[in-house]
Amino acid sequence: MAVALTMVRMKVAIIRHSMTGARAGLVTTGGLLGVALAVGTSALAFVDADLLATAYAVWLLGWVLGPLLAGGGDQTIRPEFFALLGLRPRRLAGGLLAAAFVGVAPAVSLLASAGLVITGMRRSAAAGLVALPALLLHLAVLVLLSKVAVAAFGLALRSRANAVLVGLLNGAVLALLSQGWVFAVAFGQSGGLPPATGAIVRALPSGWGVLAVESAASGHWGRAAALIAALLLFCGLLLVVWAALMARRSGSPRPGMAGHRVLNATSARNAVLGKEIRTYFRDLVRIHQLVFALSFGICFAALPLLVGWVQMLPWAGPVFVLMAAALSANLYGNDGTALWITLLTPRAIDVRGRQLAWLAFTAPVALTLTLLFTALVDGPWALVLAVTFALLGGGAGLAPLVSVYALVPGIDPRRRGGNPLRVTEDDGSATGVMYALLALALLSALPAGVVALLYGWAGVPVGLTTGILCWWGLGRMAARRLRSHGPELLQMMRSGRRDTSATRWTRYNDLSKGRQALVSLCMTACPIALVPQGILPGVFKVVGVDAKAWFLALHVPNWAQWPTILCMVLLGVAFGAAAVRLLREKGAHHPPEAHLERA
Repeated sequence: MAVALTMVRMKVAIIRHSMTGARAGLVTTGGLLGVALAVGTSALAFVDADLLATAYAVWLLGWVLGPLLAGGGDQTIRPEFFALLGLRPRRLAGGLLAAAFVGVAPAVSLLASAGLVITGMRRSAAAGLVALPALLLHLAVLVLLSKVAVAAFGLALRSRANAVLVGLLNGAVLALLSQGWVFAVAFGQSGGLPPATGAIVRALPSGWGVLAVESAASGHWGRAAALIAALLLFCGLLLVVWAALMARRSGSPRPGMAGHRVLNATSARNAVLGKEIRTYFRDLVRIHQLVFALSFGICFAALPLLVGWVQMLPWAGPVFVLMAAALSANLYGNDGTALWITLLTPRAIDVRGRQLAWLAFTAPVALTLTLLFTALVDGPWALVLAVTFALLGGGAGLAPLVSVYALVPGIDPRRRGGNPLRVTEDDGSATGVMYALLALALLSALPAGVVALLYGWAGVPVGLTTGILCWWGLGRMAARRLRSHGPELLQMMRSGRRDTSATRWTRYNDLSKGRQALVSLCMTACPIALVPQGILPGVFKVVGVDAKAWFLALHVPNWAQWPTILCMVLLGVAFGAAAVRLLREKGAHHPPEAHLERA
């Protein structure tokens, strides 16, 4: 008990001291969204128990897959911190479990689990009493399953074969989440949940609480008690499994060097190219990233087949390139403090070698997917090829450029702990850089796409030219930046802090609270208005997709749809411009303590 209380106090102290600046804004925004989802989930108790059990199955899926996609989930308190204390695995697991219940996500999930109490109280007071232990055990199942999944995930990534399998799974899951509109359309076409859904979701551990409350309400007290006992035993089993997995968790994987050929190269560029190619075969992070991008691209393009839309299939190649480029947005940051070795290499040679290695792995796969799937549906050859060529060059140029201009300090590979895919402590900045690269890559393909739409095959040479220019020009800019700011980048990798005194940008933490809220609002509203409410409805109208989903422009009369789309695009651009303007007002809105720190 003392260990658990100590870890809980540690977790509370860490959260209290870390709730500043951008992190506080992100946590607050995420918490408010979570509360809205939790209230909506609990409200399903007034509608139908099948829907409530289905919603709890979705929450269970989120608890299991969310941390895996986010690089390991909550790492505030890690088992490695207590390695020298000699705690038994089960005692350590119990303390970490107690600390895991402290935070925004468990509180939001507890609110969502209140639907069990509502369901019980609507039936009878006795069923409401049964719902109380069911609620607590339901929350414990969510947390423990998440911890077991993360621990097993980290151990599974100790080999390249497992990294490939995990990459395939994660890419498919993210594609499923990204193409949620497909399931909404399919759900509407089928007229609701299939009849067997209720039985399936109740059979899952997330549905045992609902089943126990229903059993108590119908007078089957033996079955209700058995289900509560099953939840308790399942929690105990998960705790034992988690403790066993933590006992096997022993730092980052160290691939052996035996059996590897000596790297021979006839030039410095070939040496960098060979080193990068060998890294792609050895580094679990890069293996996972490439397989993840491939799985995401194929699944993202294939899922619309469920509703009979085949026009998305030829875009598997471009989507793969986009995701591969986005995952390489912190190309130099992922090297950790080994960046000092790069600084001893002529910068242009290092950048060109990394570009060629990236193209060597992405270009053949992208072109194969594009040619194969476009031939299957006899798709728009000129448009798809033009965009693919432009994206390949744009991705090869933007990956090193973004990584040296917006480098996010990474974790040294030897210090990545139980999850080899956790490459940085600043997940928010890393995600922001990825989204920025996605937007820039789309812009690089825009000229070729427009020409292909207007003039057909003339867009292909435009795409080739755009790709070559992006590869050459952006790579040259990255080399210059690496040459002029290499020591500063290395210092930032070592310290984790960026020197903004000589820039025209204001740090988010130095803005006043009101302006921080405005920037957060603008950065949240910008992509929502620009992409799902602006660009996607326009694409749906052009290709003739008959699915309104949650796109506002498709719910208004026909004569107002294009004006609404244009307004949404302009609104998204305006939000983005407002956020940029607020951040560029250097020195005008710093709070007094920020000036004192600089002094």
